[in-house]
Amino acid sequence: MQSPRFLVEAVENDPVLPSGSEERFAGFGVMGVPFSSGYVLALRHFAASSVGPGYTSVWIRDPGGVWTMHSTVAPASSCPRYFGSALGSASTVGISIRWQDGYSFSVEVGDGLDLAWDVTLAATPVTRLMSAVAGSVPERLWRKRIFLRVMGAVAGPVLGAGHIGLTGRVPNGQSFGARPRQMWFVRGSKAHLRGHSLGQAAALPAQDRLGDFWIPQRGIFMIGSSVFEPFDPATHLGAEH
Repeated sequence: MQSPRFLVEAVENDPVLPSGSEERFAGFGVMGVPFSSGYVLALRHFAASSVGPGYTSVWIRDPGGVWTMHSTVAPASSCPRYFGSALGSASTVGISIRWQDGYSFSVEVGDGLDLAWDVTLAATPVTRLMSAVAGSVPERLWRKRIFLRVMGAVAGPVLGAGHIGLTGRVPNGQSFGARPRQMWFVRGSKAHLRGHSLGQAAALPAQDRLGDFWIPQRGIFMIGSSVFEPFDPATHLGAEH
């Protein structure tokens, strides 16, 4: 299996959105890394988006359970479009992602947030198996909610990550479907927020979620795509609700 950096660069050079009329995104991300301090960090980088320019977003959950999202484009065109009603705040900031080698990268967020986050990935027999299975799934199955429910129910125990929801509804009301294609475990991660260490990577006492999107209890890095029900102001909450 090729390194995550190699595959990420291939996606960056030629991002392909899923077909369809939904709101669609393609890229990569860290689904979530819980820390012993009670913080959780997550990363999304979408090289292509059907609702605006590609963007990067960092999600932060504090020990009190309050989530904030920080993106390189406005909230209405990024993750708060779907999760805004569950957030303490959202902001538009500068975010950099720098790869040190094929399996390690760092994330830095400025503009007063002062987050420095290092991530090291690892391929294991389990992640290789899950990547092989996900990569062989035809497009028509990714469109079936029942398939996504079954795959999520299987993936959680296999990956040792608690509950994983690949379909359902986000806090702002839109239905969603996640389509992982390749995955790796986060082998190591450390982060400093405003100069303070977030501790060691460790599962939360109780798994957290945002709507039907569950945050894995161990760090998982994925390349893939996601689709969301088109925004309808009559039935869905706004990005900054």
